[in-house]
Order: sequence, then C-alpha cells, then structure tokens
Amino acid sequence: MLVSAKEMLDKAKAGKYAVGQFNINNLEWTKAVLVTAKENNSPVILGVSEGAGKYMGGYDTIVGMVKGMIKDLNIDVPVALHLDHGSYEHAKKVIEAGFSSVMFDGSHYSIDENVEKTKELVTLAHSKGLSIEAEVGSIGGEEDGVVGKGEVADAKECKLIANLGVDMLAAGIGNIHGKYPDNWAGLEFEALDEIQKLTEAMPLVLHGGTGINEQMIQKAISLGVSKINVNTECQLTFAAATRKYIEEGKDLVGKGFDPRKLLAPGYEAIKQTVKEKMELFGSIGKA
Repeated sequence: MLVSAKEMLDKAKAGKYAVGQFNINNLEWTKAVLVTAKENNSPVILGVSEGAGKYMGGYDTIVGMVKGMIKDLNIDVPVALHLDHGSYEHAKKVIEAGFSSVMFDGSHYSIDENVEKTKELVTLAHSKGLSIEAEVGSIGGEEDGVVGKGEVADAKECKLIANLGVDMLAAGIGNIHGKYPDNWAGLEFEALDEIQKLTEAMPLVLHGGTGINEQMIQKAISLGVSKINVNTECQLTFAAATRKYIEEGKDLVGKGFDPRKLLAPGYEAIKQTVKEKMELFGSIGKA
C-alpha cells in the first residue's frame, strides 16, 4: 500500500535520521529499491521525475507497476510514490493518477507566485491524502531538463512557504544535481541552520545526495534534513555493472543476452547502493 510521506518524515525528524528518496527509471530500478527497503526494514520514497514518467509510459503505468510490486512482492514497509521537481501542471496530473506524494517546484517563479501556486496545490494534495513538498532557492545542476543555478535559499522566503502547510521543504543550500565538481565549496550549513530555526518542525529535504560526503550528510541530518534524494549514484553504479558484464563478454555466453541476465548485475548494483545510503541516512530498522 502506498502511503503519504508525512508520517515517515515526521518520525525521521523526531528520530534524527533521514528517509532516502531513490528515483526510479524502469522495472529493475523499482524492484531493486522496494526489495532493498523490505530486506532492511526501512521506509522509502520512490521518486519520479517528469522525464522518467514519460519514459516509463506515463503516470498511470507507474502507479500500476508500483502497486502491483508492493502486492506481489509483499512489501510491508512504508512506501511513498513521489513526483520529483514537478511543474504546476504535472503536480495535478500525478495527484489524479494516484501518487501518494508530490513535489511542486516553484523556485523559478517569483516568491509571490511560488506562494500562490504552492498554496493551491497544498489544498488539493491534502484533500486527496497526499503529502506535498515545495522548494525555495533552486538546486544547482541539471536533472531531466530541470536546470537550477544553485542559489542559496532565503530563510524568510522558506518560512513563507513552510507556513502554507507543506509537509516538507527543499531549500537550496549550495547542493547540486549530478556529479559534484572538484572545486565545489560544500553545503552552506549556516543557511541551513537559519532555515531550520525559522521553519521549526518542518522536515527539510536535501536534493543532490550523490557525492556529498558522510560528514556533511550527518551534519545536515542534525540540522533538520529528514529526506535525502539519490538518483545519479544509482545510475552510475548501474551503468558500471552493466558495462563490466558486457566487456567481460558474458552477454555472448549461452543466453547471456537475455535481458533478465543482462540487467541483473545493474539491479544488484542498485540494491547495494540503496542499502549503503540507507545505512548512512540511519533509516534501517525504522519502518
């Protein structure tokens, strides 16, 4: 059964750990994340970008696949299906399709328009029992065509958005999507601390979880981050494992070309990456 992310994030906030959002891209991705969550008794959030939604055939297809896997694989931990960096239009689409959580990324609008649109979507999402995430201060880098400059969020603007009744807030603190460059300055912890103080009990979200070292992750959690998004790292480990399988010629032996065999190393690599992140975030055993 899909659930809102609100309860799992409130528990994470109180327990000083974080729940991982792992973006899914196909059946193997989805199964790997769900099975790993079950094996480690961890709550989990399945993230779907608009681009991945289109790639997988649409939001109705994704809801059917995820619900079917939860039932057939007997997944007994809390699972939220969440739109990642959703536009105003797509936020409405996933609410109707049956997602259990939604992000509206209004960070590229003026703060007044961000407030207006977020307020409307909070009412709609909550009327359907969904949790909702908003964003202030764009996340740097590019993900599925969503490009952000990476500016640090204004704490007072974060408070304005938090006061609208959102369940979680993504605030730019120098984090970026994709690989971090060698000259990256690191997370802006002073800004994070100020945002947390002004938003009080609001679970905060750290986008761009790939490449942030363990010490920074732990400090971010101590300052109120309760949800951490991971996508690029799973893509990298999947690609590396698949490349190794092919370069070793295993696809040429017997029926090694069978997609169930060809994709198996990548599937196992995703599982390992997800487990490592759950250990780092502290969510194992918290379902």
